[in-house]
Amino acid sequence: MVWGCADQGGHSSAAQVLVAGGGIGGMAAGIACARQGHTVRVFEQYGVLGDVGAGVQLGPNATRILQSWGLLEALTPLASQPENLVVRSVSTGRILATLPLGATAAKRYGAPYLCVHRADLHRVLADSLSQMADVSIRVGRSVVELDDTEEEGVCMRVGDDPPVQGDVLVGADGLWSLTRQALLSDGAPQPTGHVAYRAMVSMADLAPALRDQNVTVWLGPHVHVVQYPVRAGESMNVVVAAQAPFSGVAQWWDNATPAFEVKNALGNTCKALADMIASVPDERGIDHPDAWLAWQLFERPPVAGPDEMARRRVALLGDAAHPMFPYLAQGAGMAIEDAQALGRALSMHALNVPQQLRHYALNRWERNAFVQQRAKRNGDIFHADGFKRVGRDLAMWAMGAKLLDQPWLYGYEAGTSLLAK
Repeated sequence: MVWGCADQGGHSSAAQVLVAGGGIGGMAAGIACARQGHTVRVFEQYGVLGDVGAGVQLGPNATRILQSWGLLEALTPLASQPENLVVRSVSTGRILATLPLGATAAKRYGAPYLCVHRADLHRVLADSLSQMADVSIRVGRSVVELDDTEEEGVCMRVGDDPPVQGDVLVGADGLWSLTRQALLSDGAPQPTGHVAYRAMVSMADLAPALRDQNVTVWLGPHVHVVQYPVRAGESMNVVVAAQAPFSGVAQWWDNATPAFEVKNALGNTCKALADMIASVPDERGIDHPDAWLAWQLFERPPVAGPDEMARRRVALLGDAAHPMFPYLAQGAGMAIEDAQALGRALSMHALNVPQQLRHYALNRWERNAFVQQRAKRNGDIFHADGFKRVGRDLAMWAMGAKLLDQPWLYGYEAGTSLLAK
């Protein structure tokens, strides 16, 4: 095969960057690379560009990067900036701990803590990328084969199209990444036994007492609930995460689920939480924005080394590299951090492309592995029962904000210590 790559060994200042996946991670990767002057081609497998799901929390570690890209001005009016993180008991409603967010978090970490609908975040990223020079975005194109064994570049096939050539391939194609399988051949992610039930409720449809503008986490045995406002406070995102059997389609998030299944997973709840759950309409069908949707959670072991994030001219990013439990609210954050690190690595023009990607992987794998581990540990803490649950509640009551704050996470800057404050 004649590759004809522009790089000719990787020392050109501008690279042809191919991005497999047009979700949040793929858009962020495209922006970070285009900002360094590279040509970017994004290939999204679905026929319509967009993102699925519901709400996403963006800690200051992520919003600080978006701020540096000039995107906060467009994103902030679409988001909510909660004043507090409040932890409560599922059964009694008692407040266990509170962490100030809002102006306090913005001052401490130099960027806000935001809650946003995934589609709004994706639209801001996609609009920004589409306006940048030397960028193309194609939909209905999924990676079916790749070859990066040649010195001069990487080649991939997308659908039935002729092979696409470039200097770098970024696998940002999510949990079921075809790029990962072509690169690592390590099989499918495994089910965790956890299910997330998601719903979006109009704030106007909630009773006044339920129109909370905080991030509230409700903790119960083998289950927890997270609720927070999105879309400038006009909607409430509600997620019930439970260790429960899953009856839907194995791989996909959009399984319409009746409310009684969610209530069964929750068990006995206090009145405030019961009222919130009851506010989600039942049996409206998948096309109704207020229907409950069930999503089985999958995982991979934490990243074990740099070779699991990049090899030769192929780099993995976001869920393709390090899928994680959502119990630290860092799936999108880690993908955005990856993107920034990738863009910086590809600006190191004294190195060839494989060396640049090795630098990227060395800079990211330990951070991502640590976050994966902490997210899983949070699930054990959130879902504790018996004496462990009593000890958790006492620790939260005694330590409060000190226990909830995460300076090692929110204060992180690329190139600093893993535990940077």
